[in-house]
Amino acid sequence: MFRRGLVAWVSRVGVVLTVACCCLSLLYVLACSPHSEESQAPLPRANAPTGKEGYQALLQEREEQHRHYISSLKKQISQLKEALQERSEQLKSVQDSLERAAGAPPVGLLDGAAERNHADLQEFLRSQLGRAEVHSGVKLPSEYAVVPFESFTLQKVYQLEMGLTRHPEEKPVRKDRRDELSETLETALQALNTPRDGDNPQQQKAYSPSDFMEGISRTEKDKGTLYELTFKGDRSQEFRRLVFFRPFGPLMKVKNERVDTANMLINIIVPLAKRADKFRHFMHNFREVCVRQDGRIHLTVVYFGKDQMSEVKGILENTSREINFKNFTLIQLNEEFSRGRGLDVGARAWKGGNILLFFCDVDIYFTAEFLDSCRLNAQPGKKVFYPVLFSQYNPSLIYGHHENIPPIEQQLVIKKDTGFWRDFGFGMTCQYRSDFINIGGFDVDIKGWGGEDVHLYRKYLHSNLLVVRAPSRGLFHLWHEKRCADELPPEQYKMCMQSKAMNEASHGQLGMLFFRHEIEAHLRKQKHGTGKKT
Repeated sequence: MFRRGLVAWVSRVGVVLTVACCCLSLLYVLACSPHSEESQAPLPRANAPTGKEGYQALLQEREEQHRHYISSLKKQISQLKEALQERSEQLKSVQDSLERAAGAPPVGLLDGAAERNHADLQEFLRSQLGRAEVHSGVKLPSEYAVVPFESFTLQKVYQLEMGLTRHPEEKPVRKDRRDELSETLETALQALNTPRDGDNPQQQKAYSPSDFMEGISRTEKDKGTLYELTFKGDRSQEFRRLVFFRPFGPLMKVKNERVDTANMLINIIVPLAKRADKFRHFMHNFREVCVRQDGRIHLTVVYFGKDQMSEVKGILENTSREINFKNFTLIQLNEEFSRGRGLDVGARAWKGGNILLFFCDVDIYFTAEFLDSCRLNAQPGKKVFYPVLFSQYNPSLIYGHHENIPPIEQQLVIKKDTGFWRDFGFGMTCQYRSDFINIGGFDVDIKGWGGEDVHLYRKYLHSNLLVVRAPSRGLFHLWHEKRCADELPPEQYKMCMQSKAMNEASHGQLGMLFFRHEIEAHLRKQKHGTGKKT
C-alpha cells in the first residue's frame, strides 16, 4: 500500500516537472527566436541598392556600427577600471598617511578624507579648464605672447616648432606624441558612436577614422592641452566638431634629496691630432676653469701621430709646472685619427674605479657651472647627460673687421646673431665609465669625422638609461674653419658639408652677404641723390 502510494506520488511529481519544463522551453523560444525579416527590415533608403546587394550593404553597415559600439563599450570599461584603480590607490595613500600620523583611523574618517581629496582634485581640474583659452580668449600684450596651434591629420602634423628634423610637416616621430593623438582620435570616435538618449542606434551614422578631416591642438604649459577635431557630417557641408581639454594636474613632489659633488671627479677626455695652437687656447681656459675654479678634474689627451706631438707634450708640462697640476694623462697612438677610437681608448685607460667621463673636443669652451651640470645630470646605472651646446658663428662675419673682434670671453653671448643651439650634435656628453663600458663603447671602425657620436647616442636611447638632453648655457663650440676631406665616404662628407654651412652665420647675415651688391648699389644711389639735392 505504501509502495503503491509512493509510486503514484512520484508519477505526479514527474508529470508536473515535465509540464514545467515544456512551459519554460516555450517561453524561451518565444523570447529568443529572431523576428521575421518583414518586421525587422527598415524602409529602403533613397538611391540605395535593392535586392541581395542592398541587404548585404545594410548588413555590413550594421556590423560596422556594432563593432564601433562594442569598441566604445570596451573603452568605457577600461576607463572605469583605470578610475577604480586610481581611486583604490588614493584610498590606500590616504590610509597609509593617516596610520603614520595617528594610528589606524576609523573607516568613516578614511572615506571622508578620500572623498575630500577627490573633490579637491576635480575642482582643481575644472579651474584649469576655466583658466585656459577654451571658451573665450584673453587679452595679450603683443603678438609674441600668442600660443600657436599645431594642425594635424591622420598621417601628418604641421608644426611651427620643427625640432631636430627641421620639417614643417612630418609623421609624429616621438611615441608620446603618436599615443597622444591616437588617444584623442579614439576618444572622439567613441563619443560620436555612443548613442545619445532617445536616439535609435540603428539609424545613427557609424563614424570611422576615414571621416576625420583635421584637428588643431595647442598646449599652455601651466594649464593643459586643447584639441579641436573636425569630422564629416551626415550631409554635404555639414560637419561634427569635438573639443577636448587635457588639464594638467597639480605639481607632485617626487624627490627631495641632497646631492654632494665634493668628491665627484670628472675625467675630461680630448682626442687630438696636430692642432697644437688650438690645444694651447684650450689649455688656457682649462687652467682657469678646471684647475683654479673647480679643482676636481683629471685630463686625458689621446694624441694621434707624431707630428706636433712634442708641442702638445710641452704645453702639458708647462701647465703642470706653472700651476702644480699633475692630474693628466697623455696617450699617443701611431695610427690614423678617429675620434671614436681616441675617446674609447681614453675611457678604458682609466683604472681608478668608476669615474664620470666628459667627452670633449679641443675647440670647446666650457664654464665651471657646466661642470656642475655635468655632475648633477649623470648618474651611474640611471642616466647620462647629452647637453646641447651653443655653436658660435664666424666672428669675422658677426663683428666685421678683425680689429673689431672682442676677446673670446665677450664673444660667448647666447643670441640669435652670435650662434645657434647645435641640436644635431651629440659629441659632447657626460656619462659614467661603467655605463660607457656596459653599453659597448664607440664603434671604433668609424674613421675621421662624424658618425661615432650618433651611434653611441642611439645605443643609450635603446637602453633603459634616462638620456638627459637639454641646452647648456655654459658649453660653447668655438668657430673654426671646417675642412671636409675628400677621403670621407659620401654620407659622412654630406654631414660635414651641412655642418659647415650652418656654422658660418645666421640666415639673415648670409642673406645680407648674398645681396651685398644690391645693397651697395642702393647706398650709392641714396648718396648720389642726396648730393644732387644739396
